[in-house]
Amino acid sequence: MERLRDALAGGDDPGVALFVDGPNVLRDEFDVDLDDVLAAAREEGRLVVSRLYLDEHATPGLIQAGEARGYDVRVTSGDVDVKLAVDATELVLSEHVDLLAVASRDTDFKPVLEKAAENGVATLAIAPGEHGRSDALRNAADDALVLAEPEE
Repeated sequence: MERLRDALAGGDDPGVALFVDGPNVLRDEFDVDLDDVLAAAREEGRLVVSRLYLDEHATPGLIQAGEARGYDVRVTSGDVDVKLAVDATELVLSEHVDLLAVASRDTDFKPVLEKAAENGVATLAIAPGEHGRSDALRNAADDALVLAEPEE
């Protein structure tokens, strides 16, 4: 995370915006805990936005779990990727945040990270697991991390 720390150098308590691509991260094969995603983002600074994007097939239990953990849950009947990308880009361009963290395994978010960097916002790509990691997303971000995979 050296590149990320360099990008945030000088900030006492950087404001972090976390965007989670629910359909790509919250899959049985990854066994991701929403608390772990929050903890990863909080390690980088003060969490000012934490959004969990879900599609219309999300169970009420999943929506409730996200809300109980403090996420602003956004359920969309359209493409989750498009909604998350537009919202994250809009936030980067209109609000002051120091770091944009995107939890996904989807290369579609590479332009979002690039736009954030163009606007002086540090970026972090959070992958749900090693086999769920996007090299393009990782390479576009200032830094990247892989959430711990469950032990067999």
